Parts: sequence; structure tokens; C-alpha cells
Amino acid sequence: MFRVLTFHNGRRLDCEFVLVGGDTYVLGRGDEANLHADWDDHISRRHVELHAGADRVTLRKLAETSNPIFVDGQVISEANLASGDAFVIGSTRFEVQQVRQSDSPGRQPIQQMTIDRQHLQRVRYDDADKRIEVLTSLPAVIRESGVERDLYIRLASLLLAGVQNADGVAIVGLSDTLRPRVFHQEQRFETGIIMQPSVRLISNAMEQQTTILHIWDNAETNTQQYTQVAGYGWAFCTPFPDITGDRALYVTGRSLPEAASSHERRLHADIKFTEFIADIVGSLQRQRRLERQQSGLRQFFSPPILEALGQDLDTSMLEPRECDVTVLFCDLRGFSHRAEEEADNLTKLLECVSLALEVMTSQILRFGGVTGDFQGDAALGFWGWPIASEEAPLNACRAALAIREEFRKAQADPNHPLKDFETSIGISHGRAVAGKIGTREQVKVTVFGPVVNLASRLESMTRELHVSVLIDEFLDKQIREKLPKDEGRVRRLLQVLPYGMERTLLVSELVPPESRCPSLTEQHLADFEKGVALFIAGHWSEAWKFLHRMPAEDRAQDYLSMLITQHDRKSPTDWDGIVRMKKKSG
Repeated sequence: MFRVLTFHNGRRLDCEFVLVGGDTYVLGRGDEANLHADWDDHISRRHVELHAGADRVTLRKLAETSNPIFVDGQVISEANLASGDAFVIGSTRFEVQQVRQSDSPGRQPIQQMTIDRQHLQRVRYDDADKRIEVLTSLPAVIRESGVERDLYIRLASLLLAGVQNADGVAIVGLSDTLRPRVFHQEQRFETGIIMQPSVRLISNAMEQQTTILHIWDNAETNTQQYTQVAGYGWAFCTPFPDITGDRALYVTGRSLPEAASSHERRLHADIKFTEFIADIVGSLQRQRRLERQQSGLRQFFSPPILEALGQDLDTSMLEPRECDVTVLFCDLRGFSHRAEEEADNLTKLLECVSLALEVMTSQILRFGGVTGDFQGDAALGFWGWPIASEEAPLNACRAALAIREEFRKAQADPNHPLKDFETSIGISHGRAVAGKIGTREQVKVTVFGPVVNLASRLESMTRELHVSVLIDEFLDKQIREKLPKDEGRVRRLLQVLPYGMERTLLVSELVPPESRCPSLTEQHLADFEKGVALFIAGHWSEAWKFLHRMPAEDRAQDYLSMLITQHDRKSPTDWDGIVRMKKKSG
């Protein structure tokens, strides 16, 4: 194990890094660096890699940094540093010191004790007033600690103030390879005895997730049962609760000349105090993590779903699983063309696209949907996961109609930033795999399966069929049976075999209620569907008559009318009622 002392402009800083043998670290100013050095502008976000070996530290300058690293006055890219060596970046000198640890103690431990919390509840403090005084500063410590490193520094100082018999305090944990590591440590006095946290004590406490106490005496022995720290008579390690089990408080000190019973009572009081601190900090960290998750999930989930997940945010409900979902795919029409036209003003265009995506996602969330990742100028929403609902298919349709209405209002306002934008929507229902992806701190959700591809294909077909919203046959039936006509209507368009697909689709248009689209009456919809039925049956001349009863502004009949005209209003001799797309729409 090594420690790295830090000096800035010749002054020793209170920041000290601990390097565990076999581990590799990145030093830099960025949050992604596990050795965080943010006080010197010459230090890059990721400046240097340090690997702790058995008897030296290997230094390697990272490619993304430009500022030099000096060792003995020479600019270097790589170096092997022994104990006592130093390297310099900007105005900061980093001095490497080896810390000797041994799993073969020179002193025999008296005992190892696993601490029982029920027993601690009966322990009384002899200095309760002093400990309460220290505890009053804990809220400020927590509140003013913006990042973990700040919290560790403040906690160590607080514990030294509250545990009067402690000579050293450390915040410890496990590395990714489950090896003990020290994140920060402080000693009360510069005694010349370097604090060396016990590897075995840390490992045992973290493994059992409970406080463990080690006590040593002065007898010489060859026993190799415990790890011992030279110069200290006792140490205990207390894991934080609710912080994923990988952080703990480590407190150590020298034994005082007192009776064994008094010594044990004093240590138990110190452990009780330390566990109280760990409980409070652990609860706060858990709350912060939940808040970050809630904040991250809020962009994907509607309030009713977040409420159903509960305050404890049972993320097991978010694990990927196969389920029935209704998928909505919404895109901006003509965006690529607009991007070419406004190549000199892309910032304004990006603002408009962001506003358009906000309109889409707000309506998806309003109607209880889940939003997936944006795909350029398109938004994806889905219903049926993580909570199944019979209303899911209808809510997806309600969201689509609401999106269409918002864009209609924008087009009617000459001063609206979205007045020149149109949207197209495809909705489909079927089986898919939906669930969360990402890390513990950053959660995203996604859905994948043929139903997603179908929703995207339906959206792209809206352009060719001259409609705003296309739905599949399942949703057509759902709307006819369950959606009140004052919320939305549906009309069947045609039976189609899209390019590259093997299954035919009976596609329909989702139409706003007559109150919002008075030019398209119920009679119009009935005439159109009569025309479609005649078209599928091969009676194209009769179909033409019904299709041309639509109002002039309604263009849904254009595609069928074009096909009928191309064949002189007579169906082909091999007509089977299916329109085969010759190319992929888009």
C-alpha cells in the first residue's frame, strides 16, 4: 500500500490519497477521476494513471492531457516511483510513500469481537453532552458536502472530535475487485506512526456487514490470525447501511492504562456513537440516491407510475421482461430538408426541435406512458410496462390525438416557433421486451421487439397515405369498441403488405372527434370505409364514387384514387385485396 501526499505552492494540503497494491487509479480534476485533484488548473480532467505495485508506483501520462509531468526536473511520460519519490504537475507536488502492512502481526490480538446492536442500546455515554455538541454539526457537514470526497474529509474530522480516544479515522471500502481500499484517512497527531488500516478487519466487517472490533496487546508472538497495526491497540470498522455495502468507517487508537471493563465500556460507547453517525449518513445517502433516481426516472415515467413504484423505488419492477405493450412512434416531417435550408441557423432549429420533442413527451407522460430515448427528431413512447393496464392501448391513442392537436394549434398561430412543423405518428400493439438499462445512478428505459419496428413502419407510411396517425388492426378494434366518439374516431384505410415484410396489415387512421374536425363527419367516415371495402373486393369503379365524397381538404383518399386511376378504375385480374408497397416508405 502507498499513500500520496499533496503539496500546492510548497504548502502541505489536507488531501492525501491511498493506493492499494494491485489497483490502478486515475488522477485528475474531473469527477470521473478516482483521485480527485481540483485545486490546480494545470491538472487535466484525466491527467495521469497510477498503478500500485509491490514496492513501487508506476506512473503513466494519459493521452488526453497536454500539460507536462516532471520527475526530478525532467519531463516524463512514464516512470517508476519508489517510496520517497515525487512527481510535479503545475504547482502541485505529489509525494509517494510506501505504507507497510502485514498479515503476520508482531503482536498477538487479544480478541476479535462482532458487535451486537441490542447490547449497544444498553450502553450509556459518560460524555453525552460533548457528543451531542458534535452531532449538532452533522447536518451542516452533510449539507455542505457537494461531492463524496468533501463528505469523507468532513466526516473524518467530525469523528475525531466525537470519539476523543481515537487517534485515526478513515473512510474505507472495497474496490471493484473486492479488495479493501482507503478513500480518505486522518490522524489526530503527527506522531511518526503511520496509520495503516487493517486489511483483514475491513474485509471481515464488509463481508459480514456489521461492526467488528480488533484489540491487540504487547506480547510478542508468531501468530498469524489477525492483521495488526503497529502502534495502535484497537480498531473497529463500521459499515454504512444502505450504501450498496461498499463503504465503512474505520476508527483506531492506542490503549489507555485502565481496567479491562472500563476499556471495553468506553470502546462500546465509541462504537455506538460511530454507528449512529453511519446510520444517519447512510440514510441520507440512500435518500440522495433515491432523489437522483426519481429525478432521472421522472423524464421517462408519468406521475401515476412513479407513485405506483413507491417512495422506496422498487427497481425490481423495472427489470427487463416480456410483456404486451402499445408503442407510439412520433416523428417530425421534413426535418432533414429544414436542416439543409437552415444550415446557417442550426441553433434556432435545434431549439425548435427540442420544443417539438417536449410537446411529444409531455403528452406521452400526461396519458400515463413511458418515454424511451429520443431518436434524432423522433420520440418513442410505450404503455403496458412497468404496470399493465387495460387502458394502455386507448391512452396511447389519446396521447397521439393530443400531440396532433398541439401541433394544429401551433400551425394556426403565426408567431408560434412550431408553426411550420408537422408531425406523423404510428401506433402498434404486441409483445416486446421492456425494461431498464444503465447503471445504479443513471437509469434509462427501453423497449424492443417487432412491435417497435411496426410502429416506426406505420409512422413512415403516413406520408405516402397522406394522414397524420396510423394504427394497426388491434387498435382499430379497441377504438371502435371502447373509445368514446367524443375523444376520437377511426377509419379503415387499406390492407397492405409493406416493403420487406411478410405479414399483411390492415391499417387505419386515428381521426380526431368531430368537434375538433367538423369537416370530416361520421357520414364521411362511413362512405370512406364503404369505398375501402369495395376497393378490397375489387369493385374499383364503385369504390371511386364513395372515396370522392370526401371533403377537398381530406387527402386520405389520394393514394387509393391514384391506384384506381392508374388501372382505369378496374382491378387487376390477379387482385387479392392487398396493396404491395414497392419500396420502404420514409
